[in-house]
Amino acid sequence: MAIRHFLTLSGFEPENLSRIIAKSLTISRTSENGTRPLAHRSVGIYFKTSSTRTRTAFSVGASRLGAQTVHYGPNDLQLITGESIQDTGRVLSNFLDILVVRTNGSQAEMEALAAQNHMAIVNAMSEHEHPTQAITDLVTICEALGRLSDLHVLYIGEGNNSAVALAFAIARCSGMQLTLVTPEGYGVPDHVLKNASSLATQMGSSITQLHDLSKLPKGVDVVYTTRWQTMGVPKADPHWRAKFEPYRVTPELMADVSKPSKTIFMHDLPAIRGSEVANEVLDGPQSVAFRQAHHKLSGAMAILSWCAGIY
Repeated sequence: MAIRHFLTLSGFEPENLSRIIAKSLTISRTSENGTRPLAHRSVGIYFKTSSTRTRTAFSVGASRLGAQTVHYGPNDLQLITGESIQDTGRVLSNFLDILVVRTNGSQAEMEALAAQNHMAIVNAMSEHEHPTQAITDLVTICEALGRLSDLHVLYIGEGNNSAVALAFAIARCSGMQLTLVTPEGYGVPDHVLKNASSLATQMGSSITQLHDLSKLPKGVDVVYTTRWQTMGVPKADPHWRAKFEPYRVTPELMADVSKPSKTIFMHDLPAIRGSEVANEVLDGPQSVAFRQAHHKLSGAMAILSWCAGIY
């Protein structure tokens, strides 16, 4: 089995990204219930933090692909008694073919688990990046709008791990444009923005970050937001909400930035209704947020198959 880690999209080859998106769309259309390419293989699901969509998608996806799954919660591994991450990875690689990991820690934890040559690691979200979410996002956009090239995505809200992954993903797609509009002090970090912008230039794409709502672009293809408290983690500034309130996606904002033809609304969920998005938008005709959640499963299956070297 060819080992392929899925840790970050920052250095991901555009052709591999395209292959995963295409595979996910195929799985979504056909379900591929008759094939079990991961039969006789084992997939570990290790989540240190809460998850509804991602954990369920990878668990169900691995099962549909024929794999045996082993689930670990935050207190199930000897990491809590002092075993190093590297040693844990070496031990688990004797039993598992793929380990899907969600942590609120750094990217370095993923890399430490990947410091072995027998078990693929899938980053199902770290503190700094959520690459599996970005696969879901691009698959949803491609299905809804029929393409990825020459599309303009407007992201409004916090520059969190979903925003980072989206920036890296769009940077690896030809001719896409991403405008991030974030509150001052809550944007995508400068070093990430610089890296993503450099990658985007190679593909004829662009990544821009603004903090001024009066400069919202018009006629965008996609409006995207996420909840303001990633994983429910409190912010240091007790008055942070006042900075975010103007960034709520409302029907008025959608009308102001949408194309006369078709503009879709996306949200990675869970949504805090009435906070980052109005109910009328989340449940409205432009919203594909729940179809986006559906693609968590096809995306998970495509990523697992890719990591296993199936295609």
